Amino acid sequence: MTERRAILSGSAFEEQIGYARAVVDGDRVYVSGTTGFDYTTMTISDDVVEQAEQCLRNIGAALAEAGCGFGDVVRVRYLLPDRADFEPCWPVLRRRFGEVRPAATMMVCGLADPRMKIEIEVDARRPA
Repeated sequence: MTERRAILSGSAFEEQIGYARAVVDGDRVYVSGTTGFDYTTMTISDDVVEQAEQCLRNIGAALAEAGCGFGDVVRVRYLLPDRADFEPCWPVLRRRFGEVRPAATMMVCGLADPRMKIEIEVDARRPA
């Protein structure tokens, strides 16, 4: 039987909605759509690039707790309400994923809170 465990970040949303920041299932790690909220203060910047940086910090913490890192990411999904906000984030995203080159998708869609300008979801494989 494979190991399955939930990773929680302490976000109020996890408790209110009923989900985990990430789920480890054997050698796979599924990180939920993660926004630019600083979960320790439950604050969010108005700037999309700062939000992207915070998304990646939040994702990095979940990956580390799962026993892997950005180098293990195989799939990334970017969700943004405004497509014009995507390109300013590219340098931040390239710093984390430029060497890794995961499969990627960007979608324009509404997010749960109007303050959210970007949400990022990743799938990773833990090293053997």
